Amino acid sequence: MVPILECVPNCSEGRDMAFLADIRDAVSQFHGVALLDSTADPDHHRSVFTMAGAPDVVSEALFEIAKLAVERIDLRSHEGKHPRMGALDVAPFVPIHDMSDQQAIQAARQFALRLWAELRVPSYFYGLAATTPARERLEHVRRGGFEELLKSDPSRSPDVGGPRIHPTAGATAVGVRKPLIAWNVELATADVQPAKRIARMIRESSGGLPAVKALGLALPTRRATQVSMNLVDYEITGPQAVFDRISELAAAQGVAVVDSELIGLIPRGALGQDGGEGLRIRDFSPLMILENRIEEELGVVLD
Repeated sequence: MVPILECVPNCSEGRDMAFLADIRDAVSQFHGVALLDSTADPDHHRSVFTMAGAPDVVSEALFEIAKLAVERIDLRSHEGKHPRMGALDVAPFVPIHDMSDQQAIQAARQFALRLWAELRVPSYFYGLAATTPARERLEHVRRGGFEELLKSDPSRSPDVGGPRIHPTAGATAVGVRKPLIAWNVELATADVQPAKRIARMIRESSGGLPAVKALGLALPTRRATQVSMNLVDYEITGPQAVFDRISELAAAQGVAVVDSELIGLIPRGALGQDGGEGLRIRDFSPLMILENRIEEELGVVLD
C-alpha cells in the first residue's frame, strides 16, 4: 500500500502571476508529489494549490511554498475579499490513502515546528489537529484576520511560535481535515446584499445547513456577486442540496443563479448519480475530480 497525503495550501496572493508560476515551478522540482490543481482570484486576492503524494515529499513541497509566500507577500498592504491572517494562510493536511488521521496530525505538527524554526512564522492548529475545542473551526482561529492578531492578546497566542505573529507574513493555520469542497455560486447581480442574505441562511453557524460555511462576497472585476462556501463534510450535506437551496433563496429575491465555480477539486462521491450536471460547474471536466487527478498523476488506483 502507498500512503498518499493531500495538502491544499492557500496563499494570500491572487494577482501576481509571476508568484503563482514560481509556486508551480517549486512544486514541480519534487519527485513523488503532483500539483493536481491551482486557482487564483484577484477579487479574493488569494490562490489555492492542491497537491498530493508521499507524505514526506508533500511536506517538503509545502515548505517551499511557505518560503516563497513569506518572501513575496506583505500583509500590511494586502487587501482582498477573502478573510486572511497569513501569507501562507491555511495549510490543511488531508489523509487520502493508507494514512491515518493521527499520522496526518503528526505531519502537520512537524511542519508547523519547521515553519517557526526556519521562517519565524507561528502556527495555529485547527480541525483534527486542534489542541483545544475553541480552535477546531478555522473561522474562529482566523477571526479578525492579520490586523487583529497583530495585537497582543494572550488568549490568542499561537500554538507554535510567537507570542507575536510575523510582522509581514502573519501566522498560518495548520490543520488536518477530511476532503472538503471549496465552491462558489455566482449570482446575476452586482448588489452584494442577496449573496450575504443567502450565505447567512445556509451556513451552519447561523442555523442553516449542517457542515456548510458560507460568505456573501462582491466580485468587482466581474460585476457580479457570489455565495462563497466550504462544504466541510459532503456526506452530511452534499453540493446538490446546497445548490438547490441557493437557487430557491435567490429566486425568492428575484435574482438568477449564473453558475458555480470549483476552487480546487471535488471528491468523486460528492457528484451524485448525474455526475454533477445539476451543479452547473463552470468548465467542468473529469479532471476536476480528486480521485481522477490522483490516479492520473501518481499512477495509483484508489479504493
